[in-house]
Amino acid sequence: MNITSSTVFVPGATSGIGLGLALRLRAAGSTVVVGGRRTGLLRQIATEHPGIGTVEIDVTDPTSIAAARADLAQRYPALDALITTAGIMEPEDLRDPASLDVAERTIAVNLLGTIRLVNAFLPGLLARPAATIMTVSSGLAYVPLAATPTCNATKAAIHSFTESLRVQLTKSDVQVIELVPPATRTTLMNQQNSDVAMPLEEFLTEVVELLRTRPDAEQVLVERVKWQRNAEAEGRYQDVLNVLSARYRA
Repeated sequence: MNITSSTVFVPGATSGIGLGLALRLRAAGSTVVVGGRRTGLLRQIATEHPGIGTVEIDVTDPTSIAAARADLAQRYPALDALITTAGIMEPEDLRDPASLDVAERTIAVNLLGTIRLVNAFLPGLLARPAATIMTVSSGLAYVPLAATPTCNATKAAIHSFTESLRVQLTKSDVQVIELVPPATRTTLMNQQNSDVAMPLEEFLTEVVELLRTRPDAEQVLVERVKWQRNAEAEGRYQDVLNVLSARYRA
């Protein structure tokens, strides 16, 4: 991915990692469009960051995705990168029947949202001389957090989906990247002040540097996430699971 000259759409970028990455890519020289459901936040972002594009989109609604795709095709015909940052993370007590609502909502946003976005934008990206799809999984795809079982499952599914997508697009000009964040200081699970989460700006700095220095990487792994990412391969899986379970017991 060329971070200095791409035209990038980042749905789910009204806050957190999505917005932070969008602003970093814009600062690097790319044209960037952020998407989200909350029109007030989109207007605020456009006001505070002149030149950044915005589009309203609800990734749980196929009609909304189709409308955003049509809008962007008109306004940004050179669009050549999609970064699927839309996601939610909520605690679940699986003993409570109400947890099913959380599970279905999480799957709709995290997993179906990603799949629908790729399905909608892939034809246009395939038509570009070079393009990028970046999905966002998590360290939780590799060792789960007991408090958020469905979020963990969606992130593992996104990892698997991304691997298959990359293989199917091998003979195309679309690069497929998986961004694998660790626990990061955002409002997800109220981690913005967490001592055990990585500061957001440090995470973004490391991600952009990795994208700059390793443009052909299949995964973007900051050092902090390798504790989870490589746990099974290094024979540490149960130890890491025990740490996470003790720290975040539901």
